[in-house]
Amino acid sequence: MAAILNNLTLFPADIKTACPGCSDSTKLPFSFSYAYQPIVDIASRTLYAHEALVRGPNGESAYSVLNQVTDANRYRFDQACRVKAIKMAAALQMPSMLSINFLPNAIYQPELCIRSTVEAARTHNFPINRLIFEAVEGERVEDGLRLAEILREYQRIGFLTAIDDFGAGFAGLNLLANFQPDIVKLDMDLVRRIDQSPSRQSIARAVIRMLDEMNIAMIAEGVETQEEAKCLEQMGVRLMQGYLFSRPLFEASGKVEDIIWPHA
Repeated sequence: MAAILNNLTLFPADIKTACPGCSDSTKLPFSFSYAYQPIVDIASRTLYAHEALVRGPNGESAYSVLNQVTDANRYRFDQACRVKAIKMAAALQMPSMLSINFLPNAIYQPELCIRSTVEAARTHNFPINRLIFEAVEGERVEDGLRLAEILREYQRIGFLTAIDDFGAGFAGLNLLANFQPDIVKLDMDLVRRIDQSPSRQSIARAVIRMLDEMNIAMIAEGVETQEEAKCLEQMGVRLMQGYLFSRPLFEASGKVEDIIWPHA
């Protein structure tokens, strides 16, 4: 891992001239910060990761920030998000993995645009193998094969990759056929009231079985009740995220002793 962090020959000094948008250092016209929501391993009762969720500078909603993202500043925003999420996680001495959402439509050339992320990890001493990049399935991507290419390059560099909101968006099984991420996050609409819904349980079991065969981990997101957690646990799901365990923590890292664990 140290070799990856230090091998900046992957990124020549003039690399910015090779990637459209990389040379645009114009300051964003708005500020933002982060809240971090724990992702837990209920089998070992440990913190597996924290997902970085964009917020306004004083904790305002994500919408208040994303509403200001335009085609003109999308790339700069995506790059600034990565750097800020890593810098803040390092300052919080976050002991777990760090999961960062990225905007697939903001990527020009993944092998080049990843430079600022690697440099931020090196500068703030945050190991690359503790970074997860989530592609949101619900964001319409013009070229699914292009998204697969981006994710494949991320894996090559040493990041873990995830497909977020699986089952809710445009890519679905076609994306999974073209690229096998390290993690798939089951959409919260499939998790909601799963303990009361035989159809949701059947879908979840099928996804779990498929991912097991492909050696892909699954995170159930949007878990809000003890009953949902118990049902998922009985199906073999051990990684979960949701208000049951912890709400997003503004500019803070979760602690194991503060997590609300399902009753035995």
